[in-house]
Amino acid sequence: MRNAVGREIPDQLLTGGREVFQGNAYRENAQYTKAGPTVRASVMPRESKVVASIREAILQCGLRDGMTISFHHHFRDGDYIANMVMKEVADLGIRDITIAASSMGAAHDPIAEYIEQGIVTGLQTSGIRGKIGEAVSTGKLKTPAILRTHGGRVRAVECGEVHIDVAFIGAPTSDEYGNASGKGGKSDCGVLSYADVDARHADKVVIITDTLVPFPNQPCSISCVNVDYVVVVDEIGNPAKIASAAARITDNPRDLKIAEKCAGIMKATPYFKDGFSFQTGVGGPSIAVTLFLKKYMQEKGIRMGWIVGGISTPMVDLLKEGYVKYLADTQDFDTGAIASLGVTPGHFEVTCSEYANPMNKGAYVNKLDFVVLAALEIDVHFNVNVITGSDGILRGAPGGHPDTANGAKCTIIVAPLVRGRIPTVCDSVVTVTTPGESVDILVTEYGAAVNPRRRDLMEALDAAGVPHVTIEELRDKAYSMVGVPDPVRFGDRVVAILEARDGTLLDVVREIKPYSFDE
Repeated sequence: MRNAVGREIPDQLLTGGREVFQGNAYRENAQYTKAGPTVRASVMPRESKVVASIREAILQCGLRDGMTISFHHHFRDGDYIANMVMKEVADLGIRDITIAASSMGAAHDPIAEYIEQGIVTGLQTSGIRGKIGEAVSTGKLKTPAILRTHGGRVRAVECGEVHIDVAFIGAPTSDEYGNASGKGGKSDCGVLSYADVDARHADKVVIITDTLVPFPNQPCSISCVNVDYVVVVDEIGNPAKIASAAARITDNPRDLKIAEKCAGIMKATPYFKDGFSFQTGVGGPSIAVTLFLKKYMQEKGIRMGWIVGGISTPMVDLLKEGYVKYLADTQDFDTGAIASLGVTPGHFEVTCSEYANPMNKGAYVNKLDFVVLAALEIDVHFNVNVITGSDGILRGAPGGHPDTANGAKCTIIVAPLVRGRIPTVCDSVVTVTTPGESVDILVTEYGAAVNPRRRDLMEALDAAGVPHVTIEELRDKAYSMVGVPDPVRFGDRVVAILEARDGTLLDVVREIKPYSFDE
């Protein structure tokens, strides 16, 4: 069956009430009852929840074959937790595990081997990168991976589509009763926003920390009322690797040119006024836009009301200098942002449900004026791909991309026209991550294109004297530079399912078809 972005969804996937994507507004005013965990009451006095090791916690939780466990990714490329836990799971002979993580990255490459061994047979996540991405793309995972947005993951857990048997939460500090925080230890990561839903809905919750502090550890991100066990280890992660290459401010002249163009376009829209709200995604040009907004705010004598989502040092600088009033933090992209949280007035943590859940009574993303996002590729229908490379290998994450694009009044994609010999603007993206109806403007170093749905933005740019072209013109320019790319060779087997943020099926990823010397 074809969905609203023209993707063919195999009929065999449309079971158990699953539906194809039918547009952003399809589930407006939908209702669901929140699923609850199985709770083991603690009535009698109990001095401590600390157990001797991760293995002991696994045994106490009763983890067995076929269960689902979860991790968060606030340490990004510096995470140690998932690998430590999975080594113990493997050594205990437990198999057929589903990992339901907020995201998986290159730090988790060792888990690819557990996929090949059948220890991990299910994967539900936002991000798939590195060797895990290669393993899934080449058909090594027993069942199709399920990719969700950050908000979509919260929705799926809250409504019971995903049931977490045991959540393992890495926490920079915890007391002996399980009050856990992202700050105050030797391995600070800032917030624990993505782990909030796991702590509230998993049957068993294990806090893993490298810094045990006196009770009560306040303020905390994870409350002791949701925690079963606490484990103290030597190290839970490397904060220096939180700032991955993708999450650093770029010094590339091309990317800075794109970022400056984007800021100028924002200035020309009706939403650029005192108190406007803003988010930027991970990616050199998108984060760099923050650097150029200050000049235009100075010119107009305005300041931002708030920034939400992943926070970086340039955003903290704007807060300290009075150019933004609040930072609503769901993830810290560098150590400067981590140090600021809870110290700089106006910089505070919000949960992932508050941030982007499409099935609550109103998330922060629904109040956004601007969001600036990156793209691996974007097609002439403004559909965006951020998860599969030009070779068809899974190497990215929907993250908050579709959540914020849907919610913002003005969604801007910033990307170079070509990368190497690969066109960024094309006829049809490999995989639809964010539907074109959510995207308003594309900005490249060769010009900007406005979605024809947004005549109002075209008129605003015209009135401000800001030139723009059609997206077809940008595609043609890209193709003239590097040629028309050959289509990716896929087999028939579906190896990953991409859910829209409301849980409907947006696209599928098929197994990579190897080349033959006979062809």
